[in-house]
Amino acid sequence: MRPETLNLYAGWVGVLGGIASGAIVGLFFHADEWMGGYSSYRRRLIRLGHISFFGLGFLNLFFGLSAAPMGLTGIFFALGSWSWIAAGLSMPACCFLAAWRKPLRHLFPLPVCAALLGVIGVLLGARIK
Repeated sequence: MRPETLNLYAGWVGVLGGIASGAIVGLFFHADEWMGGYSSYRRRLIRLGHISFFGLGFLNLFFGLSAAPMGLTGIFFALGSWSWIAAGLSMPACCFLAAWRKPLRHLFPLPVCAALLGVIGVLLGARIK
């Protein structure tokens, strides 16, 4: 399977994760004091995890759709592909883990660096036509 096809699958899995997590947490949003109230640390992280499924899922889709038109090739192409997949998996996981145990917030540099490497992979892997 070509890397960009894997990103397309990862993107749609991210969208599915966003829908599923939204459906689950949506069952409890009516309770004002759920997870400590609307502005509580835990509830903010859960919301961030839910939306990061969508955001990074879309970025994986964009990568998959951009590969051919941008002429992405080589090691930077592979770096970008795997980095976007890693970011799409690790960001929601970090959000939910940090909501569960506050010290796990120190894991956030991992998905942030993965997303940064994804952007670098796109920019350096592109062939100017």
